[in-house]
Amino acid sequence: MRKDWNEGWMFRKFDQDEKEEVRLPHDAMLFEERSADQPSGSAGAFFSGGKYIYEKNFFVPLEWKEKEITFEFEGVYKKSVVNINGKEANYCSHGYRPFWIKADPFLEYGKENTIQVIADNSEMPNSRWYTGSGIYRPVWIWQQEKIHILPTGVKITTISIDPAKILVDVSSTGGIATIDIIDSGEKIISAKTDNEGRAELTIPEAKLWSDDSPHLYECNVTLSLNDSVIEKRSVLFGIRKIEWSPKGLFINGKETLLRGGCIHHDNGILGAKTYEKSEFRRVKILKEAGFNALRSSHNFASEALVKACDYYGMYLIDETWDMWYSRKNKYDYALDFKEGYHTDLKAMVEKDYNHPAVIMYSIGNEISEPASQEGLELEEEIISILHELDPTRPVTCGMNLMIVSMAAKGEFIYKDDGGRDEKQQLPNSSKMFNIMTSKIGVGMNHSSNSKEANIATSPSLDLLDIAGYNYASGRYPLEGEANPNRLLYGSETFPQDIYKNWEMVKKYPYLIGDFMWTAWDYLGEVGAGAWAYSEDDIGFEKPYPWLLADMGVFDILGNDNGEAGYASIVWGTAEKPYICVQPPNHGGIEPAKSVWRGTNALPSWSWKNCVGNDAIVEVYADADLIVLHLNGEEIGRQKVEEMKALFHTRYKAGHLEAIAYNKDNYEIGRNSLTSAEEELRVGVNPEEMKVRAGEIVYVPIKIEDKNGIVESNADRLLHIHVIGGELLGFGSANPRTEESYVTTQCTSYYGKALAVVLCSEPGEVTIEIEAERLSRQKATIEVLDKKES
Repeated sequence: MRKDWNEGWMFRKFDQDEKEEVRLPHDAMLFEERSADQPSGSAGAFFSGGKYIYEKNFFVPLEWKEKEITFEFEGVYKKSVVNINGKEANYCSHGYRPFWIKADPFLEYGKENTIQVIADNSEMPNSRWYTGSGIYRPVWIWQQEKIHILPTGVKITTISIDPAKILVDVSSTGGIATIDIIDSGEKIISAKTDNEGRAELTIPEAKLWSDDSPHLYECNVTLSLNDSVIEKRSVLFGIRKIEWSPKGLFINGKETLLRGGCIHHDNGILGAKTYEKSEFRRVKILKEAGFNALRSSHNFASEALVKACDYYGMYLIDETWDMWYSRKNKYDYALDFKEGYHTDLKAMVEKDYNHPAVIMYSIGNEISEPASQEGLELEEEIISILHELDPTRPVTCGMNLMIVSMAAKGEFIYKDDGGRDEKQQLPNSSKMFNIMTSKIGVGMNHSSNSKEANIATSPSLDLLDIAGYNYASGRYPLEGEANPNRLLYGSETFPQDIYKNWEMVKKYPYLIGDFMWTAWDYLGEVGAGAWAYSEDDIGFEKPYPWLLADMGVFDILGNDNGEAGYASIVWGTAEKPYICVQPPNHGGIEPAKSVWRGTNALPSWSWKNCVGNDAIVEVYADADLIVLHLNGEEIGRQKVEEMKALFHTRYKAGHLEAIAYNKDNYEIGRNSLTSAEEELRVGVNPEEMKVRAGEIVYVPIKIEDKNGIVESNADRLLHIHVIGGELLGFGSANPRTEESYVTTQCTSYYGKALAVVLCSEPGEVTIEIEAERLSRQKATIEVLDKKES
């Protein structure tokens, strides 16, 4: 039996005696000081690291002597030591790898026991993004009989899809296992395992799992000995077959193109904390926006993320590491890589094996090691290990061809002890910066087009089942002739290139998808995607107090922008044209534009105090002509190029409408934006009005009019009061701020903020918001007992 073990932990900093009770998951870094001189730097959002102690006392009854007790940790950042009753039970240097501890040798029966976790994230810098600190993912306790199914002991493999056959492999310490396959609550087939713990089953009238139809079955395993039931285990799985060749990627025999995005592991205002509802919410939003694939960059996906991808039909590339044995930061995982990579690979496969959403294992991101013979031998070994552990899934890697090509010539991006081996050049004007970033983007995409680059990169790329290209779209048209046996995809691309890239994905069978950087904004790597309007923000690494990367087609709250709209039009997943507006509230200042953001336009035509300001309206549509109207009057018409039309106008409140026409001048769609009315209020809009005890709820907060239209240029300082629940996070998507997500106040950004509240007990939870010059508003959520439906 697996039980939630997240309550009742005591937390303290390593060098302090003061303790506080916390409920896991917990991110200690969110509570640390931010300042310009922190060694985490811009990559770590200027947060301090630290060393932390988590302790929990628990009673071990005498009858546990006859049982097997295992502790499961989904993720601790980082260099964690687990002590049970003062004895070291486990050490894990990897900050994202799950691990299991057999506790029996350390337990004292019939008395109180203590488990202690020391998480050491004090050595900085150790990452290129915000990591969080401590036990940031859930913890579980397994209570089993001595004869039992191993925690990861049920493996389900699709053998064929026509007819649908599966192999269920049960690893146990004894007994006989009976397999029942359940569909929609009804048993459809049953079998017993053989002497090796295996059973092959044919599924009648099987429903296959894919992004279009993510059907999940339930596999119930009953372990028995001498006709007595010892243990029951239930596992969700999908019947899904992956095939690949230079002719393409085929899921269940159907050619599949990946509409992808990269995501980091943090959950915005919650920091690194992983909640199942957070991951389900994010995947749902991205799926509705047209994505059908995600890349977990650049570390193990959480169990909750993988489950969400299963549920919603989102293909997932699970990634292992951002580095191998060559450091990108002074204290990163490269220091422990050679001792840990075998264990890492095994843990990832065990975590992912039964999940149909996982279609590829990625063995790294932008690594330079394969430019050497040692690196190639290691790559070959890693791929071989994964093929042995799981022969059903292809192995890939996010290769930056420019980095490998440079390394082959003895030119390295990173110094031996980590850190960039180059000095940042800061142009003295936004115009010069924009010219430079434009050249960088073009240069990255075409830097590996030469025959010499192909020779340097081919040995490593040809070892992979499917090659991932980071910023190398210039090579796409060349590969059919240069490397006819290669299958590839864009593992990282610029979002503004989505039209050109997707045209090539549709054209070349060997190019199976595009993963833009990035699908969701994240903490750290601050300002890397920003369009910045002040002189001190001109540059790639923004100064304190920048907090967010400020890139992604969705902000950290889950709000879409023009890049999301453009992608949905290009992919053909949108039902009508998309209108967005570059913020007109900057007084005509030309922004310094990042190469990682094609537009900063928002779907809003409500900009208080901006009357007469220049406004750039962007309209995306699969059309030939867009006609733009403001308050019923035509203000422009533009031919559509690459599914995009830009209009230069002046802001005036009212109703903005775009009408799309085809080449025969027939209307094929329209969309509109409307300004908020003058009288504003605070909107408190929980995404759920009923939840179960123990669940979290997301509460968007907006500065809006009576019709719910958000005003984008009348931000307010907000104060929150939570009655009956616990406030877990409160903040906005402002990328440059000194405000903390762990206080009871924040300032809205473009009219929006977000609260996340834990509803621990049955009853009611009330969220009240006070705002400057606006009346107090509240919302009440009903909290049901855990057993209520």
